[in-house]
Amino acid sequence: MSVFSNRLLALREENNLSKTAVAKKLGLSVQRYANWEYGTREPDLENLKAISKLYGVSTDYLTGKDNDKDKKTVDLEKDPVVLSYGGRPVSEEDMDVIKAILERHKNDGDVHYE
Repeated sequence: MSVFSNRLLALREENNLSKTAVAKKLGLSVQRYANWEYGTREPDLENLKAISKLYGVSTDYLTGKDNDKDKKTVDLEKDPVVLSYGGRPVSEEDMDVIKAILERHKNDGDVHYE
């Protein structure tokens, strides 16, 4: 079995779900989902994202690229989030600066801070 199929099985069991329940939540046939757990097939990107969202883990964790199951990914453009640093919340003004830096990085990949 692959890292993906092992993690998929473990996550399902940790959440006390049946294959049928997970397949239903994902809008799939049980056979299609089961093939992923058995390691005979792999999901497309959209289904991988749906599994990630269902279990609250990153796609990197699911595929074995990252071993930290509790690491969360947040899209600051889409998901409201309150960040803190050193136990203090980051102000809205500082969040605007952080977002501006990330936006510049997203557009060209260069480092814009020292």
